[in-house]
Amino acid sequence: MIKAADLPETLPLFPLPGALLLPRARLPLHVYEPRYLQMLDDMMKTPQRMVGIIQPREGPAGERLHSIGCAGRLTGFSETEDGRYMITLSGISRFRLTEETQGFHPYRKGRVDWSSFTRDLGGAEGDPAFDRKAFMATLSRYFEAMELSTDWGSLKDAEEELLINSLSMLCPFPPEDKQALLEAPSLVTRRETLVTLIEFALRGGLNGDTLQ
Repeated sequence: MIKAADLPETLPLFPLPGALLLPRARLPLHVYEPRYLQMLDDMMKTPQRMVGIIQPREGPAGERLHSIGCAGRLTGFSETEDGRYMITLSGISRFRLTEETQGFHPYRKGRVDWSSFTRDLGGAEGDPAFDRKAFMATLSRYFEAMELSTDWGSLKDAEEELLINSLSMLCPFPPEDKQALLEAPSLVTRRETLVTLIEFALRGGLNGDTLQ
């Protein structure tokens, strides 16, 4: 288990619009851009093998980044015949980006502060007020409306944190909504945010066309 003392002061940054990584969750990625191939090569030379998944803010090229991201540790890796990487990142802890650093590397790096997210390094969170039956009913309507498929048996049996975090990562919400799910201070708040986003989508979102 990663301890607070093991967390680095700087991280390579991987800006991915709409991507969400949460502590104790896993994110598969397909990496092919030369600068990020270089980033992975550099990561694998460090003891932590960590990268910061962070979303760019909406704007022109040379975009600014959101202040909060989540560090992932490289736990799965394979290389294709044409030199691309298929990787899996395991979420470790969220961080606050304090400044970007300069250096002789083609990818972005930043100095980070972990102090606001010490809970992320602990065990799985619970959600005492979680009403699984009502949640699954709402989720079923959402998946049907969005024409999504899933393994319902696995979802019904999943632990609360795994269920809520996995859905937060997988549901096709806009980037700013993904950021709100990332920044939720607790699992309870994340579940409440997730339900709000699902119900908003079922009401037709900004288009006003009811989906349910």
